[in-house]
Amino acid sequence: MLRCRLAAEFMHAGQYESAREALGEHWRGVGERPNVEGLAEATAAEVLLQAGALSGWLGVGGQAAAKDLISESAGLFERIGESNRASAARGELAVCYWREGAYSEARLLLEEAATRISGDAELRGKTVLRLVIVETSAGRYSDALRLLTDSARLFEESTNHALKGSFHNELALVLRRLGTAEQRQDYFDRAILEYTAAAYHFGEARHSRYVARIENNLAFLLYKLGRHADAHEHLDRAQLIFTSLRDAGSLAQTDETRARILIAEQKYREASRILSGAILTFEKDGDSALLADALTVRGVMLARLGDYESSAATLRRAADMAESLGALKNAGLAVLALIEEHGTRRAMHSDEVYDAYLRADRLLKDTQDVEDTARLRACARIVMRRLAGSRLYDKDFHFYGAVHELEAKLIEQALEESGGSIVKAARLLGITHQTLDSMLNQRHKNLAGKRTPREKRLRSIIKEPKE
Repeated sequence: MLRCRLAAEFMHAGQYESAREALGEHWRGVGERPNVEGLAEATAAEVLLQAGALSGWLGVGGQAAAKDLISESAGLFERIGESNRASAARGELAVCYWREGAYSEARLLLEEAATRISGDAELRGKTVLRLVIVETSAGRYSDALRLLTDSARLFEESTNHALKGSFHNELALVLRRLGTAEQRQDYFDRAILEYTAAAYHFGEARHSRYVARIENNLAFLLYKLGRHADAHEHLDRAQLIFTSLRDAGSLAQTDETRARILIAEQKYREASRILSGAILTFEKDGDSALLADALTVRGVMLARLGDYESSAATLRRAADMAESLGALKNAGLAVLALIEEHGTRRAMHSDEVYDAYLRADRLLKDTQDVEDTARLRACARIVMRRLAGSRLYDKDFHFYGAVHELEAKLIEQALEESGGSIVKAARLLGITHQTLDSMLNQRHKNLAGKRTPREKRLRSIIKEPKE
């Protein structure tokens, strides 16, 4: 039990190697079932919980194995009547789902855990903060601020510096989001103060990893405010700490933040180099939600570099990955980026732009982020312009581009009307089927999937007479 207590403290401080050492012979590796032979049920449940939590933080191979260990732990705690420890286990399980971007599942687990906590103020505070993190990640900022405001006294009365630091950090994040949504400079000013308070309390708790994360968060806020030089300075501090801790995953998150700043500064080549390393780390660690966000940034960057085909493919991959994880907001933002970067380009068919908008609208239907809503409305205007067709005085008007777009629209209508038959579609268009076939193979390859497969022509069984 002492080993478990030490491991939990090390994990809360972000010292995962020390947590591994604290578990001693009970630790068998990431995702591996720990050695609980001969232990009492309460002790075995605690070992399972800490091994699962540590596996989740280390993240190698994803979160599935960590979830299995923590779920087994929760079941054991329930069986022996340890309701608070069972709630603690559900909180750790919720964190695993959150890492995967499955916010709905994480929210349900935390809400259930909160109702079963009895008398443990620190555990209640941790559960509230985790629920705030989930709501913030899902874009429900008003709900997150309400949770923090209602629970402020709980944190003020705490003597735990790490818990206080977490409270101020989450409050800063929510204020930053709402400041952006409501265009309120006072929220931004308050957010900077809250970050400063968070860094102080984490410093008092000697949690250097969390101090570095505050530096990264503050850098992101300064980037949003256009203070790029100041943002780089805070990222340098974060990078120095994460490097000393050999924390590759957190370094990758710092690099993603820096890439965003470099893109804003139009330093695309440098951003590309930094972002490539971050993406490799996320892929290796199985951090799918972080990977999806990084891919969205990469897709935007590729578009700015003129590699439109790779950009569109990357943004679609990011959206599909995030949606498969249940991270609907992340997926919606990736689709918005696709429309923003490619919606006005003729290579993306107008119907594709329209379908992308419908998808983004569905994915972001529950967001409370005004910035996201503003982007969605701007994308709606892009879609309306495309569906209205090209006009002579449009900014990017080109005669042959307009002809190409109209041609594609008529061919697509004919193929749909004819059930994919080239011969029938050609007859509707008033051209030969050979001409239509050539157009699909050369100018409109993206419509090839709407045609029925070519049938092989039968060879004659009658041989030609020899001369």
